[in-house]
Amino acid sequence: MTHRFLHWLESGESLLLDGGLATELEAQGHDLNNTLWSASLLHREPEAIIAAHMAYLEAGAQCIISASYQASRAGLMTLGISPGEADRLIAGTVDLAAEARERFLNTHPNANYTPLIAASVGPWGAVQHDGSEYSGVYAIDDKGLRAFHAERLPVLDGAGADVLACETIPNATEARVLAGLLRRMKTPAWVSFACRNGEQLSDGTPLRNAARLFANHPTVQAVGVNCTAPQFIEPLIGVLQAVVPDKAIVVYPNSGEHYDASDNSWHGTVTPMECAQAAISWRETGARLIGGCCRMGPGHISAMHDMLG
Repeated sequence: MTHRFLHWLESGESLLLDGGLATELEAQGHDLNNTLWSASLLHREPEAIIAAHMAYLEAGAQCIISASYQASRAGLMTLGISPGEADRLIAGTVDLAAEARERFLNTHPNANYTPLIAASVGPWGAVQHDGSEYSGVYAIDDKGLRAFHAERLPVLDGAGADVLACETIPNATEARVLAGLLRRMKTPAWVSFACRNGEQLSDGTPLRNAARLFANHPTVQAVGVNCTAPQFIEPLIGVLQAVVPDKAIVVYPNSGEHYDASDNSWHGTVTPMECAQAAISWRETGARLIGGCCRMGPGHISAMHDMLG
């Protein structure tokens, strides 16, 4: 199925992504306050994940991102399952997205597009459940990061997704590790960074230095930012245009609220209409893949869909 993403790239069209999967799962009443976050539902309630994907497809999303962001072999094994079963659950996140897509197409026979599926490759910090994916402060070396990603990437590479979404990368070392490992993958990929302002990754590294790792990269077809406050998106697009002019630009910011890891709470708010209006400027500035991340739900995506046309 990987040809679908490359075909879209060749079309020159923009692509509307979904919003925060955990955001929608919580809105549907699921308790995700555990170390596996949304991945906790893979084993006990997969239909909930399908329903969340469906909500975004109904809102107009043309690409849905799998529930593998926080899924790791070690984390899933805490449920008492084997390493092989853990890998099957990780790969199965793509199957859940595909099931949602099939149901959507069956109920919308006049749809003139087939939604794409991105396999989420979350950062090492995401599985720590300590907010380190937002700070970029890691207590692990290059070797450990390489081992972590080398274990999961091939599983998702072989799962049948249209694209690998290496997302919320807050750390320059992790970016270097992924740049090397992604060269071995068969599925095209995008890489998106978490940024603290309009110039730097969460760990303080200039975005231009991290993005440059993917200039002329053979499998990474798009580079961008996610889980970043909306007000920083336009200047960050400018940085990316200067450093990776050969890549499509992907942006899916959070709502602009502040996350407090100490009590798993968010503070502040940005309305769907505000984000939809901003999406117009992001597209005009140069972004081709546009969506939302944490605290952006189907309402935000629906507003973006209506505004972007």
